[in-house]
Amino acid sequence: MNKRKVTLAAAAAGVLTGAAGLSLLAMPAGAGQPPSLPTVSPETLVEQVLTAKPGAFGGTVEVDNKLGLPAIAEIPQLADGKHSARIWTDGNGKFRLALPNGQSEQTVVNDGTTLWSWNSADNEVTKSEGFDKLGSGKPDSAEQKAADPASAAKEIIGKTKEFSDITVDGTARVANRAAYELVLTPKATEKTLVREVRIAVDSELKMPLRVAVLTNGTAEPAATVGFSEINAGPQDAKLFQFTPPAGAKVTTPEAKENEKRQHPMPELGLEQALQGENPQIFGSGWDTVVGARIPAEAMTKVPAEAQGLVDRFTKKVSGSWGTGKLFTTKVATILIADDGRVVAGAVPEQVLFDTIGQVK
Repeated sequence: MNKRKVTLAAAAAGVLTGAAGLSLLAMPAGAGQPPSLPTVSPETLVEQVLTAKPGAFGGTVEVDNKLGLPAIAEIPQLADGKHSARIWTDGNGKFRLALPNGQSEQTVVNDGTTLWSWNSADNEVTKSEGFDKLGSGKPDSAEQKAADPASAAKEIIGKTKEFSDITVDGTARVANRAAYELVLTPKATEKTLVREVRIAVDSELKMPLRVAVLTNGTAEPAATVGFSEINAGPQDAKLFQFTPPAGAKVTTPEAKENEKRQHPMPELGLEQALQGENPQIFGSGWDTVVGARIPAEAMTKVPAEAQGLVDRFTKKVSGSWGTGKLFTTKVATILIADDGRVVAGAVPEQVLFDTIGQVK
């Protein structure tokens, strides 16, 4: 993705991942007869998921988006439709992702000390050093979260369990493995677009294999992410090694920042504002709203391309808080006031209208 062309759709996806942990999630149809498994309590299953040590595995993840996000050339994975990815991990922080995009592919590898990202379309490699195997160096693993149902499920459970009614609703077979269906339903007091989240938990590994988000007012899931094939156990160590291809241009995040400073290009600034180091958080649980303020200079230098997308996929709104634009998907809402204030969350628009006045 060309990060110089920040769009409202990209910000929406970032908000869902960072604030609500609900992007690109839903339930694919199961295959075969539900397996017969011993009874387990919801509390026990939740505890097992949160405390289980992730092991090594490799697999194929399939995603079927129905979020209502627009199709944008730079970020095709966010558009409605079906997508796939391959993921491998050694269970100790090393991982490899393969993200197909038409005739090209993005490869992301964490070898334990360095995070590599290679885009075959332009044969450019980004090299980020200083990351240890366990991730204490905080590598940018947004792609990993989006492609790994296990990571996504743990994040959702950890953030929302105390604000949910939790049940075990039978069993399922996912990627030819027996699983329990763990269901988190927002409590009646929660103001959210989400009706329930269903997480298929491997009965042996206690690893989430599939995540489902169902929204209010719709019969079908908002989107889909789940393993279609998984191989649990040690993986080939060579998968977690990376050598830049011949002729590839190798850069670092610092070099890219220097290039941007030398050749500045105006950006919308929405994604950066909402995912900054100190975002403003309002509410809790399913009602969580993230707030920020886009710098005034960014508001006056929005490129025509980005402004056109904003105008195309938003509607004009107003209230006691002022005037602005509203962007909605099935699982998230973003309100951008004309003065630069922004609020977003997996909530109805009225919640944002009631919250935006608190943004500093």
